[in-house]
Order: sequence, then structure tokens, then C-alpha cells
Amino acid sequence: MRSLFRLLSPTRIAAKPPSVLRDSVSLVLADGRRIDVLRVRDPRARRIKLSVDERGARLTLPLRASLAAGDRFLHAHRDWLALQLAAHACEPRHDLVRDATAALPLRGEDVPVRWADARATRVEVDAGGGLVFAAPARAGDAALRRALRDFYEAQGRADVGRWLPGHLANLPRSPRRIVFKRTSSLWGSLAPDGTLALDLALVLARPSAFEYVLVHELCHLLHADHSPRFWAAVEARFPDWREERRYFHAEGRRLKGRLRALLAG
Repeated sequence: MRSLFRLLSPTRIAAKPPSVLRDSVSLVLADGRRIDVLRVRDPRARRIKLSVDERGARLTLPLRASLAAGDRFLHAHRDWLALQLAAHACEPRHDLVRDATAALPLRGEDVPVRWADARATRVEVDAGGGLVFAAPARAGDAALRRALRDFYEAQGRADVGRWLPGHLANLPRSPRRIVFKRTSSLWGSLAPDGTLALDLALVLARPSAFEYVLVHELCHLLHADHSPRFWAAVEARFPDWREERRYFHAEGRRLKGRLRALLAG
């Protein structure tokens, strides 16, 4: 069994050839506004889907759907799309702004941030439990975002390092490696080669929800599907999994959106 240190050490993943095709389509809303809609042809999609987040509108097409069918679907839902765009325009922004961002999300809470001048850009937890965001005066937005991402990943690895040993008993093997990624929908996945991928936004969630996702993916080492046997294994290891799943249904979109706003660019 590989050491816990090697499992939690950052690793580089070889780039896979793109399988999702993206372009944009223009749409005129009922009020005369013209907007661009991201059009995504995704081999994993099973139906035509229209969604809206802080980045704008997205039309997802399965491989079998024609572009004409996508256009008809888009026009049929123009009124719904206008309402969703208006609702998102009213939501508060959570961008990362030097000396202005007063709190950052971490483990289900907004943690106060103190900004400081330093030679290197980094984020640290101070003795009082708050955060210190240190950076030289010349540090740009990209450097701040990299430092925050590195901090979140380090915190995520620390959490997994505390929980993982207690959940490895009676598993056929341990994960080959553990990586953190930013994903649009999934919270975790287990690849055929044993790589366990976790969404970085889990670090923003309450710890019990994060731990549930870890247990969920570890149980796929026992059962690759979501059969009754799989859910029985989850139940045995994490009896409160239903409550955490409800939490993600209620808060998941907000968590992913907030991380995206903080690390945008």
C-alpha cells in the first residue's frame, strides 16, 4: 500500500484529448437584448439542457441532437432564460480583490481575512483562526488567485489526510493517488486507474459534507456502480449521508459559483 504522504502529494495529470466541443450562438431575447449562449456538445449528455450561472447561459447538446433542435429548444425557453439572467445579475459578487476582500469561505464558514505586505504571495491561517493574505505590492490578480488556489488545495489535502486512514479498513486497495480539480457538476470521481479526483469547492463546504464525498468515492473501490450494495457500503461507513446529499442539493451551486468567482481568470 502506498504511503499516505504519496497519496496526498500533488501530482500532474497527463492532458486528455478534448472530447467536448464548444462554440457560441447568438440569441435575441423578448426585450430586444442580444446575448451569446455557450453551446456545448457533450458526449456524456443524454438530453438537451439549458442552464445559467454567473458566467452566463449554457446550452448542452448530446451527440445525437442536431443544431437545429438546439436552436428550437433555446428559442422555446427565451422567457425562462431572461428571468434566470436577471436573477443572477442581482446576486452579490465574490471576487478576490486585494485589500477589499474581508472574508473568504472555508469549511462552511466565512473566515475573516487580514491583508499584509510580504516578499512572497501566500495565504496562511493565523493564531486566532483567521486568514492572513500576504503579497508584495507588485503582485497581480493572477498571483493572488494562484496563492488562494494553493491554499485551498493544501487545506483540502490536510482534511483528507485526517479522514482517510479511518476509512481504508476493509477496502480492497487504497486510491492510487488523490487530486483536486475544479469541476462544473461532479463533486468527486474515481478513475479506472484508481485516481480519486475531488472538487476543490469541497474545501468551502462544511467538513461533514466533504467527508461524505470522500467516503462515497472510496466505496466505489468496492462497487463501481450505484447499486443497493454500494449504498449499503456508504450507509455502513457514513450513516448521515442523506443529510449531506441534501446539503449539496441546497448549497452546491452556490459553493461552486463562489469558488469560480474567487479563482476566475
